[in-house]
Amino acid sequence: MEIKRDHYLTELHNRMHNGMVKIITGMRRSGKSYLLFRLFYQDLILQGVKKDHIITLSMDGLENGVRAADDQGADSR
Repeated sequence: MEIKRDHYLTELHNRMHNGMVKIITGMRRSGKSYLLFRLFYQDLILQGVKKDHIITLSMDGLENGVRAADDQGADSR
């Protein structure tokens, strides 16, 4: 079951081109990564943004690094 977070997606879209960095905060395991790495990513693709123009940063654990767009799969770690 996928929980749509339309309100949060709308908020991201409304502030997308304002030149500021977006920071998503919340409790552990509340869906922050899912919102960005899955829902917002898919939304950008549907808007016509090329995969090679999307950069994601994983700040979990010691394996910090840049994830290529091709690495966007079912596992959002």
